Amino acid sequence: MRTLLETGRTVAGIDIKKSPFTHTVGSIMDRQFVKDAMAGIDAVIHTATLHKPHVATHTRQEFIDTNITGTLNLLEEAAAAGVRAFLFTSTTSVFGRALIPLDGEPAAWINEEVVPAPKNIYGVTKAAAEDLCELFHRKFGLPCLILRTSRFFPEQDDRREIRESYEDGNVKVNEFLYRRVDIEDVVTAHLLALEKADAIGFGRYIISATTPFTRDDLRELRVNAPRVVSRRAPRYEEVYASRKWTMFPGIDRVYVNHRARIELGWRPKYDFARVIDLLGSGRDPRSPLARAVGSKGYHARAVVN
Repeated sequence: MRTLLETGRTVAGIDIKKSPFTHTVGSIMDRQFVKDAMAGIDAVIHTATLHKPHVATHTRQEFIDTNITGTLNLLEEAAAAGVRAFLFTSTTSVFGRALIPLDGEPAAWINEEVVPAPKNIYGVTKAAAEDLCELFHRKFGLPCLILRTSRFFPEQDDRREIRESYEDGNVKVNEFLYRRVDIEDVVTAHLLALEKADAIGFGRYIISATTPFTRDDLRELRVNAPRVVSRRAPRYEEVYASRKWTMFPGIDRVYVNHRARIELGWRPKYDFARVIDLLGSGRDPRSPLARAVGSKGYHARAVVN
């Protein structure tokens, strides 16, 4: 919303809460509200969702109501209104169990050919919403592109053992190797998808920072990540040592953004090498947009896991 408004586009922001970027307050579960909001709309960017952190605080029915029924409402009204492009912001969490290799296996190479295997209600409902998008493209010709984003939020890791073992900044920089993306790059991916949706028609894309790893690294990466990272990004050792940071001992999956770079023409700016260079020169490794947006604020009050 910030970027679209800055570019001078006519934008209608809907949300369940008031904000400087919300033009109309309402829920995507309200069909009449969605119908009214769709009037005169040329393209839809659908980011409304219950997220993974809500699994601890919301019922499975609430996930279905928001993530599936809400998506269906948007799709049906978008198709009826003749919208030219529908973007669905999905998640790499749809891959679920496919992200965790068995003992003794190499790290998983996660591209769009990997079959999702959701492991919680969040992943199940996002995968179902993706399938609804595909259905509406096939049945009604609605151009739908799905962007499966990796981690970009600033909140601390949801695993207690990680929070207790590593500084938060250390965790996030480690993740740029395989499972994190800067929000500025997420935005540019969406803008490119808006331009190309009509020509592409339908597609799923992993939106994550470009990894320095190759398939040849996967077996060693699972058991000795520091050695592989030293080979691929040797400057990291000096920067980490100055901060008393450590690399994870092993990495179990690698998100691959090749299709998004080829088909969308996406060129993410923030990868592990860029972040290391910024840290090494004493600068903030986050983009200006990431610093401006700050915390998502998933819950109205603190929730401790």
